Amino acid sequence: MSLINKQEQQLLIEAIQRVEGQTDAELVTVLARQADDYRYIPLLWASLLALILPGAVNYYPQWLNPHQLILSQWVLFIGLALLFQIPALQYRLIPRQVRFWRASNLARRQFLEQNLHHTAGEIGILIFVSEVEHYVEILVDRGISAKIPDAYWQAIVKQFTAQVRSGNTAKGFVECIEACGVELKRQLPATSEKNELPNHLVIL
Repeated sequence: MSLINKQEQQLLIEAIQRVEGQTDAELVTVLARQADDYRYIPLLWASLLALILPGAVNYYPQWLNPHQLILSQWVLFIGLALLFQIPALQYRLIPRQVRFWRASNLARRQFLEQNLHHTAGEIGILIFVSEVEHYVEILVDRGISAKIPDAYWQAIVKQFTAQVRSGNTAKGFVECIEACGVELKRQLPATSEKNELPNHLVIL
């Protein structure tokens, strides 16, 4: 199921076309549902808790013999491993740093896979969103970073992230594209008609 409907995707395409008509920069937008399935995280938590809790509870009363203790650890591990597969619980078990690290890695892979590093003049720009992580990143090639400081993109990312958290991803995309276009038009005005990269939203 698409995270953004066809009508919203068309609005994004039109926004990209407007911006690219005013600048030499090449914009690509990528939307991922989530950066990773994180299946190993619940298993790690289940293993840790199954290893520690039965022994800790049994330490002083010693109700369980070694065989029963091992059996209780196995049962607890299986139960927790299944319980932690519930999306709402699973998400809470994943450290914020891990979520953002995985999303950031995916953004950088997409920058390469979408050939943004091969544009003439090194003026590619990626607008990346991972919805589950509420993660937004703008990556630019050297031709843009030489003219526009990172602080400019960070302010746009902050506003876009707030939209993603509110569930307004499509609206946030359009506003982000237009905000990027303001400075791109000023620093890298259009000198020729070209379109090296696709304008549609890439959905992962």
